[in-house]
Amino acid sequence: MMYWNDGGMNGWGIGLMTVTMLLFWALVVLGVIALVRHLGRPAPYGPTTPVPPPAAPPVRPDPEQLLAERLARGEIDPDEYRSRLATLRGGADDPPASG
Repeated sequence: MMYWNDGGMNGWGIGLMTVTMLLFWALVVLGVIALVRHLGRPAPYGPTTPVPPPAAPPVRPDPEQLLAERLARGEIDPDEYRSRLATLRGGADDPPASG
């Protein structure tokens, strides 16, 4: 029996092995890239996307509290505060006499 090339590979075998290895590593690299891109992208819908709770309506302070805040900020003087407070409470339009 005669063995060609002493049982080693010829040019076609080396070329085919080189092309096959290049294709294999290209597929591995492309697979890793595809996996990283898929895992890095957030899901647009589904149970993993948190849904923010509905916003509570703002709480409005009562008119007497607003009037007291205006007095504290200095927007109105104490006489005007007493007059407006009496009006809010349904009392007389004239402020009580202070003495």
